[in-house]
Amino acid sequence: MKLIAGLGNPGKEYEKTRHNSGYMALNRLAENVGASFSGTKFQALTAIAVIAGEKVLLMEPLTFMNLSGNAVRAAADYYHIEPQDILILHDDMDLPVGSVRIRPNGSSGGQKGMKHIISCMGTDEIARIRIGVGHSRPGEHDVVPDWVLSPVSKADRELFENAIDTAARAAEAWVSEPLDRVMSKYNLKVKQEAEKKEE
Repeated sequence: MKLIAGLGNPGKEYEKTRHNSGYMALNRLAENVGASFSGTKFQALTAIAVIAGEKVLLMEPLTFMNLSGNAVRAAADYYHIEPQDILILHDDMDLPVGSVRIRPNGSSGGQKGMKHIISCMGTDEIARIRIGVGHSRPGEHDVVPDWVLSPVSKADRELFENAIDTAARAAEAWVSEPLDRVMSKYNLKVKQEAEKKEE
């Protein structure tokens, strides 16, 4: 069994915010593969999907972002899922809106949900799909924390929706394809506004 977790915060007030990009991408994946979230387990909304003949647990932790590792670790322990069979979908302020970056491992990059998962699992050898949400002050994660709790602007909505769709398709491909192939097919780069202006 494999595990794909989308990160976010539960509750209507957070539903359409940048921080819930992981939830949005996981919901899109569930729609694409015909899975439905039928209940709660491991402090998360869960669904079982069969993708390319492989049973996959889809989960949206309900612990709030900063404690996402509790849900992921509980599910991994219960089903004996190894870190290499776990994929995390999450927002990333260091990537422009519309970007998708797939990584096999590494630090959390300041994303607190991913940081907690790495801590709880005891390894950073966990694949993740980072969905760009931009930032008004790039690199300064703690200066404008409300940024991730706001919705994407109307001007960026099309780019953002394309990134959500791309992340969902990448997650589906990850189940059965080598990660380097998934990276080459689905990494999506969108230039920062500053870069665009310099051209």
